[in-house]
Amino acid sequence: MNSKYQQLLERLATPYQVPWMQVAPSFIPGHFDSHAVDGPFIGSYQGRFWMTFIGFDGIGYRTGLAASSDLVHWRKEGLMIDRGPAGSPTEFNAALTFIVRDNDLYGSGELTVIEGRLLGTYHAYPAAGYEAGPASIGLAWSDNMRRWQLLPFCLRAADGAEWERGGLYKSCIVKHQDTYYMFYNAKNRDVWPWHEQIGLATSRDLVYWERYAGSPVLPVGATGAWDERFASDPYVLRAGDTWVMFYYGLAADGHARDGVAFSDDLLHWDKAPQPILDVGAPGSLDAQYAHKPAVFYNKGVLFHYYCAVSPALDAQHGAISNPELRGIGLRTSSRCF
Repeated sequence: MNSKYQQLLERLATPYQVPWMQVAPSFIPGHFDSHAVDGPFIGSYQGRFWMTFIGFDGIGYRTGLAASSDLVHWRKEGLMIDRGPAGSPTEFNAALTFIVRDNDLYGSGELTVIEGRLLGTYHAYPAAGYEAGPASIGLAWSDNMRRWQLLPFCLRAADGAEWERGGLYKSCIVKHQDTYYMFYNAKNRDVWPWHEQIGLATSRDLVYWERYAGSPVLPVGATGAWDERFASDPYVLRAGDTWVMFYYGLAADGHARDGVAFSDDLLHWDKAPQPILDVGAPGSLDAQYAHKPAVFYNKGVLFHYYCAVSPALDAQHGAISNPELRGIGLRTSSRCF
């Protein structure tokens, strides 16, 4: 890794653990987030900080919304995107994962208004259950952050290369010059064990998307690496003239951790050799996984949100049974809580 990337890497450290979950499962039967909370995205819009997150209710994913005034205390605003009617492509899942925002990692994080609306990207799985079947990716539009129109899928696993035929996962979109770049992760098969890697598709009109022939642009690491099984969940921003891709890796030890890669052209990426966010000690809220990054900067502080997972001491949470605790964790570059 070159010296320019190394200097930037040193600025990404977030050693301070906020000791509570930012958003936690409700454990209330019938609620969209009754079993788990996952997949954070953070943005600024109309003077407030917003977090979109994915809730799992035992059937599939739905998308929730939370708000904050200080980025360390969040209040749930409720369900933002519900599942579709029976027989629809979103009958079981509707998981928004990213909204187009200011590209600057150290900027305002303001959501970008495109022709009067906000532009997001979502994915949906075709069956009931936890990520059941090969998912597809689509775009979504909103004029007020709370109501979203989901468009038909624009990327499907069946149309892709062999490395992504098992299904698509989280995506993010950045606009650079006159082109939209959609980064997404996908798996090579729908039966475990599989590999997840990150690919790229581009568009100038948000209608026709062309897969980049050099995908996966971020492949899994070599045997023994911290990301040897998964290189997943891209979150792409820009620091000066360098593009920064936050992502997570899964190792053979069964732990998932967040890492980072750098690029000058959005096509060729140089990974940092070690993760930038490791799992916590046994008994901590992220003892199993510290993964799925969402990074935000404000007033000199870097906020690294992620999905924190730990084994549950008791699998029964009232009427809800789940052997793990899965919610949104936060680490920061300075102690601001």
